[in-house]
Amino acid sequence: MATIEEALEIERLERDIFRGASTKTQLPRTFGGQVAGQALVSAVRTVEPRYQVHSLHGYFLRPGNPSQPTVYLVERIRDGRSFCTRRVTGVQDGEAIFTMSASFHLGDAGPEHQDEMPTVPPPQDLPDAQVSLSPERLWAMREWEHWDIRNIPQEQVYRRDGQASQQQVWFRYRHPLPDDPLFHVCTLAYMSDMTLLGSSKVTHPDERTQNASLDHAMWFLRPFRADEWLLYDQNSPSAGFGRALTGGRIFNERGELVAAVVQEGLIRTQRKD
Repeated sequence: MATIEEALEIERLERDIFRGASTKTQLPRTFGGQVAGQALVSAVRTVEPRYQVHSLHGYFLRPGNPSQPTVYLVERIRDGRSFCTRRVTGVQDGEAIFTMSASFHLGDAGPEHQDEMPTVPPPQDLPDAQVSLSPERLWAMREWEHWDIRNIPQEQVYRRDGQASQQQVWFRYRHPLPDDPLFHVCTLAYMSDMTLLGSSKVTHPDERTQNASLDHAMWFLRPFRADEWLLYDQNSPSAGFGRALTGGRIFNERGELVAAVVQEGLIRTQRKD
């Protein structure tokens, strides 16, 4: 399947208009992480290199057709001394399938603190999903063969009192990536849509559901590399009315909190007929 370089490839059509590549996939609709990643790359191309992405907020409006490219229209909302803001709309067949606001910051000096990383088994002690997944789930590893994803068994998940549903996952891109920090940010935006909604299914493992991402927000907190191990500490504080709220904190192996994610997704019970 597609490499991350292929998945994030965009072509500039006009000053603020871009076209994202369609890639080979097994999925019936365009993967949300690819749409978000391409939209962010488009926004990055309109901002001076001295600015770094610090947040994004996106809504998945319609299912994308994976066999068609997506056109991204970028609006330059603000160019300030410290912050820049862009709004991006992804379009297929004349209809918006995704909209996103992205904010960029020069970086400033200020107080620092962060939560501690949960105590979990190191990734080296866990099996590679390519050899540990059940046959009915192997399609996921074929789809994302370039990612090394290692789920922490539920009996080894670091538990926090009062949390309804938790899941923890180690992941990294299998191959060396370019040194450009913005490429790693866009790569993480792509990956962050993987596995997160699954944290809402932990307490309902046998219930058949229709799942899809509805909206997605990220904050990039510290530098990182997506080709080094990252811990995705996930939880789902609420599910109901066919929707689930999920959240994730992403740490590097040194215990630094590098990003945070919040997503709401469709988790609708499938009919049995």
